[in-house]
Amino acid sequence: MEAPLYPEFPTDPSADRGGPPAFWVGPRHLAGDDGRLYDVVADTLSGLGWTSLTVVRGRHEPDEAPEERLVVRSTVLHISPDALRWAQWALPDEPFLLGGLPVAWQVSARAEPSSPLAQWSAYFTRDVPGEAVVDFLVALDASDQPTEPLAGPEMVLDAVAAHGWFRDFDQPEGAAADPTFTSQISLGEVPPLIQDSDPRILLAEYDETGLAGWQAWAEPTLGAPWLWAASFAASVPHHIVAAFAASLSSTAPVLRRVLPAATQERLLRAPAS
Repeated sequence: MEAPLYPEFPTDPSADRGGPPAFWVGPRHLAGDDGRLYDVVADTLSGLGWTSLTVVRGRHEPDEAPEERLVVRSTVLHISPDALRWAQWALPDEPFLLGGLPVAWQVSARAEPSSPLAQWSAYFTRDVPGEAVVDFLVALDASDQPTEPLAGPEMVLDAVAAHGWFRDFDQPEGAAADPTFTSQISLGEVPPLIQDSDPRILLAEYDETGLAGWQAWAEPTLGAPWLWAASFAASVPHHIVAAFAASLSSTAPVLRRVLPAATQERLLRAPAS
């Protein structure tokens, strides 16, 4: 059981008179997103030269005041300079659930700008550590061919094993967990509605088993609601998923002002100042 390094320091941000106190915390995979998942990712994409735009769909009646307009869905879309990859922040007015949690970021890629469909998509809920999503996107941005695999699935498991995660005894080539078994990453059947254009999904032999994609999640207590979830379509290149896995399992502390209620007692923490 992990315990606070400095239990005398408050973990409730409201307890600090001058605003939320900052802590260096670990392990990263239980540290949450600090309530800044959009800002952290959007700032990174802006620095990479991606263009952002807001898309709003709704209904506007004649003579209706702007403040009375019914918005059906609004998103912020970030597009790479070559238009081969994009990331969408979906606001919760039309949620897509993953592990019972609303998806916050959906990241997609295609092989050609002329293709109207994404070849694959990846999904991240709130409380996925922003550092891991950022490293996934940096790896995606650096890939000349974002839909072409450059490595096998062992690269993902090697990434977490290098940081002390254990390979699953029954599935050593397809799953691993952190030393406390609260967070896991597994190669298996993807959940429903995960977008993937691999033509093999139309073949009969894949009807029952489905194509295997990477899934990751944190379950602070057995049977309790998940803290976060991430899902990668079967066609997401393993080397890009490995960047996410390496960052997620990193032993380097991260700066946080907001600690998840479900995991704050498991976090090692030290004041940032």
